[in-house]
Amino acid sequence: MKLIVGLGNPGSAYAKNRHNVGFQCLEVLAAKHKISFDKKNMNAVWGKGTVTSQEVILAKPQTFMNLSGKSVGEMVRFYKLDPKQDLLIILDDLDLAVGKLRFRPNGSSGGQNGLKNILELLGTPEVQRLRVGIGRSVRGDARDRVLNNFSADEVPLIEEVYQQVATAVEVWLNEGILVAMNKFN
Repeated sequence: MKLIVGLGNPGSAYAKNRHNVGFQCLEVLAAKHKISFDKKNMNAVWGKGTVTSQEVILAKPQTFMNLSGKSVGEMVRFYKLDPKQDLLIILDDLDLAVGKLRFRPNGSSGGQNGLKNILELLGTPEVQRLRVGIGRSVRGDARDRVLNNFSADEVPLIEEVYQQVATAVEVWLNEGILVAMNKFN
C-alpha cells in the first residue's frame, strides 16, 4: 500500500489558495480513479482505492499546513508503512514557476513548513515528494503569496497541471521515483 498525501489548509476559505495545490491535485487524482474522501480520522480526510493496480490511500491532513506531520505520522504508524518507500507528499513550492513540477526522493523541507513538520515527526529527510510550482511574487511576503488564489490568467494552466500531476503519480506508482523524475522534472 502507498500513502499519497496532498498538503493544504482545511476549510472553504483556503480551498483555492496556492498553498492548497496538494489538496487540489489529490481531488483530480481521486476523481480520475473514483476514490472518495469518505473517511475522517487520524486528523485527515482520506479515502482508499486503487490507482494503476496499486492499493493507495489518498489523504488531506486537516491540521493546517504547519502541523501536517501529526496526521501523516498517525497514518504511517497505523498502516505500518515505510516513509522512505510507501509515502509521497504533494506540496506547493514558491521557488518553482507556476506549472513546473519537481519530484525529489529526499532532502530538506526547502522552507515549506508543512513538509518540515512531516520530516521532523517522521524523523527522516528520506521522504519522497512532488513539488508543484506556485511562483514567487516580486512584491509582498511569502505568506501573502501562498494564501492568495491563482490569478484568472493562471487558472487554466494550473488546472492542466493538476491533470499532469495525476499522470505523474501514476508513473511514480508504476515505475518509481527515478523514472518519474526523468519524465516530469
